[in-house]
Amino acid sequence: MENTKEFLIPNGFYHIYNRANGNERLFLNDNNFRYFLKKYWEYILPIADTYAYCLMPNHFHFLVEIKEHDEIIEEMKKRNKESFEEHKINEKSESHISQENISKFLSLQFSHLFNGYTQAFNKQNNRKGGLFMPSFKRKRIKDENYLKTTILYIHQNPVEAGIAETVSDWKYSSYNPILNNEDPNLNRRLTISWFDDLDNFKFCH
Repeated sequence: MENTKEFLIPNGFYHIYNRANGNERLFLNDNNFRYFLKKYWEYILPIADTYAYCLMPNHFHFLVEIKEHDEIIEEMKKRNKESFEEHKINEKSESHISQENISKFLSLQFSHLFNGYTQAFNKQNNRKGGLFMPSFKRKRIKDENYLKTTILYIHQNPVEAGIAETVSDWKYSSYNPILNNEDPNLNRRLTISWFDDLDNFKFCH
């Protein structure tokens, strides 16, 4: 079931996904795919580890784990320094910041990503208005088998959509970077460990 309201919590695993409005496309060329991923790492790497992703022409999927509470608080302080100082939030009171406020901050990071990309996309293509569906979807994952299933689902998206013959044919997913150790931003080690080893990772795909 789609959920746009579930809290994002520290140390939680989530399948994050969203799509373009109507029949729009999110990515029209190679530069669009690459720019979105660049902005993704800029906004999301400080708050979450990423285990798998796939960018499709009109939607995307990410499997992430939100970082630990203290890391999130430090990032909140960094990005909202004035607010912390204004409200005299200190180390003693940091532990009492509500889960709702933490979740709002985490969701805001995703919103910054989508808004920043939309602004650049609109400028490049002389268009106006929203590009993404208003609220991104998230599914909490609490089971290791579900994690493995989600990784396979994400990587097999292009094959299921008929735009690639095999998972390795699609340039805009984490499959090849995981296979070839090409992207230091991915938590490759843990992703492979869920499949025991690299050979079984390849076999399961």
